[in-house]
Amino acid sequence: MREAALNPPPHRHGRLVIRLLLVAAAFFAFGFALVPLYDTLCRAVGFNGKTLKDTIQAKDVPPSAVNYARSLGVQFTSTLMPGLPWEIRPLEPSIEIHPGELRTTRFLVRNLSDQTIVGQAVPSVSPTVAARHFRKLDCFCFKQQTLAPGESREMALTFVIDGDIGEEVSELTLAYAFFPAPNPN
Repeated sequence: MREAALNPPPHRHGRLVIRLLLVAAAFFAFGFALVPLYDTLCRAVGFNGKTLKDTIQAKDVPPSAVNYARSLGVQFTSTLMPGLPWEIRPLEPSIEIHPGELRTTRFLVRNLSDQTIVGQAVPSVSPTVAARHFRKLDCFCFKQQTLAPGESREMALTFVIDGDIGEEVSELTLAYAFFPAPNPN
């Protein structure tokens, strides 16, 4: 009797193995789903400096929405990830802007290699509370950028900062991280 309790029938092992494999597969799938879910959540609430690709156009920004009584400092920075032999810098490292004011600035990008390379910019706004108020109307970050060997290009960013941004925000930073495109189009 004692031996039967210590060694359950072989068919019970098979069921247990199948159940454990199903649980492992479910956890594996959940792990893959977390990345896009987290990214979507960050974009929706402006957490971690993420902003949505906005659908508003310059014509949708009424001039009366500009708050000339207040100004904000905006700094622009960029970082190149390993494997991307480019040089990038904002042509205006910092600007003053009134909430609601439509503004365009440019970044200079140059391919330092002897190969055509495709890169992708990923924006981040800090402080994170300001991210939901930063609206990009036109941005080079919306699509992958292809640069030929030695090519230089000015890339534009047109944006507006909502007039209802909190008084606690007086300065913000827009940072771009440039990555080699994993799947060049």
